Amino acid sequence: MAALSQLVNRAALVGMLVQPETVHGWHRELVRRRWAAFGRRRGPGRPGLDPEIQRLILQMAKDNPRWGCVRVRGELLKLGYRVSATAIRKLLRRNRIGPAPLRSQQTWKAFLRAQASAIVLTDFFSVDSVFLKRLYVLLYMEMATRQVIWFAVTDSPDAAWVTQQARNVSWELNQRGVHARFLIHDHDAKYGGGSDPVFEGDGMAVIRTPIAAPRANSHMERQIGSTRRECLDWLLILNRRHLERVLTDWFEHYNQARPHRGLDLQTPIARSDPVATSGSVSCNERLGGLLREYSREPISAAA
Repeated sequence: MAALSQLVNRAALVGMLVQPETVHGWHRELVRRRWAAFGRRRGPGRPGLDPEIQRLILQMAKDNPRWGCVRVRGELLKLGYRVSATAIRKLLRRNRIGPAPLRSQQTWKAFLRAQASAIVLTDFFSVDSVFLKRLYVLLYMEMATRQVIWFAVTDSPDAAWVTQQARNVSWELNQRGVHARFLIHDHDAKYGGGSDPVFEGDGMAVIRTPIAAPRANSHMERQIGSTRRECLDWLLILNRRHLERVLTDWFEHYNQARPHRGLDLQTPIARSDPVATSGSVSCNERLGGLLREYSREPISAAA
């Protein structure tokens, strides 16, 4: 191109398709492609992290949202794994796990779950006997575990009776070591006696739900619905004593054997012993076979 510029006048050279800037651009593109191809070559490089270590790092980051990459690296060193903080950071980014300041922020779900451990719910529901006599059932349930901690049946639920049940529930909570902070119930006039002062004396704040808003006490409404659909809708109740016997069996089943979706299919009173994977399966029937509980029989030790 330089030699050609000595033979051709400037006007003809300007009209040529290829300009000097184009030649420089071609050269820069060749250099870029060469080094890009060099970077794509597969060499030995640094070995990747073992899948077991990757799972351990991800588990540590999820279980400990306030831990940064250096903190996780320190824990790995205690376990005999030497991993750089850069490798840990890249692994967390690939799995869309943000840095510690973002992960340590409490979510609404975690906040509500923490508050649920200090909330007790209560409500009434009615049952009509076979002789068309209406009976009233008062329930108290712990929100976090979904465990029914107290129930009582009467045909005349006045304020004095509700106050006595409040004393019984207060004693039961103290016996169980449950440190509740809130009690939620509706605007039913039966709570207007001395039941609320009993709980307020224990340091609990009484919260009344809005009028005509059943979702404000949705966990209790769901419990009452399960009691009707799975138990009471299939039985004819004779009297108060019969209803008490039925509900005693039902709530034992509800607390100890019935899986709950809100508890990841665990029971309110979760068993801590390991689940047996061998042995014959037995079925325990309640209420004439209306409720069934399955478990494995223990294997007898060899003589």
